[in-house]
Amino acid sequence: MSNASTRGIVHLIEDTKTFGQKGFRKRLVVLEQNLGRFTNYIPFEFTNDACDSVDSLKLGDDITITYRLTGRKWQKDSASDVKYFLTAEAMGYRISGDAGQDNNAINDEFSEASSDMGDAPF
Repeated sequence: MSNASTRGIVHLIEDTKTFGQKGFRKRLVVLEQNLGRFTNYIPFEFTNDACDSVDSLKLGDDITITYRLTGRKWQKDSASDVKYFLTAEAMGYRISGDAGQDNNAINDEFSEASSDMGDAPF
């Protein structure tokens, strides 16, 4: 299965956050897309070593992000409702107009690390 990609303007770059005893890291980058009547704000998560690749991005950059969708089922306890979460996990990006700038930051540690996050509902 191939990864999908989308293009937009960097609207937000969060600081890297660390979770759990093994130090799982994630960093959110939000792209803005003006497509017709509504503006879309699409959050992408960079995880572990890929967090560092985001350092070269700036607000307002026009980029294409390659991503894969990941899903997670979460239930606090057997009496509570089940919740499902969908994440667009960034695999890499390319700054538009910068043919030499291709940041493919593979996030293969995601599956292993996410099981360490315990009660985190994401």
